[in-house]
Amino acid sequence: MTTWFKIADSLAEIPFQPNQLCIVDVGNKKVTLGLHNGSLFAFAHKCPHASGIMADGFIDATGNIVCPIHRYKFNMQTGRNTTGEGYYLKTYTAEQREDGVYIGIEEKGFFSFLH
Repeated sequence: MTTWFKIADSLAEIPFQPNQLCIVDVGNKKVTLGLHNGSLFAFAHKCPHASGIMADGFIDATGNIVCPIHRYKFNMQTGRNTTGEGYYLKTYTAEQREDGVYIGIEEKGFFSFLH
């Protein structure tokens, strides 16, 4: 089950840094947002390898998020590690709707497979 959180009325309200990344509080989580070629992406606050703050990294020319510590790269849409280290970056659904910008957080419990 996905719970949707409205984080802004528009993209213009989101405080992106010059690197087109920022951190927002969504529910009880910190989530990194990335803006690349007009598309919005949402993913984990920290790198799964060494806990680097992803918003302190950068988006490369091919649209991967690059961790600031060891330069591991991840696909912002799928979370797949693209530099071969085998890590996975948690991703969330980000949507721009007529009434605002939303992030979907999947609720996973013991019986989530029943839904």
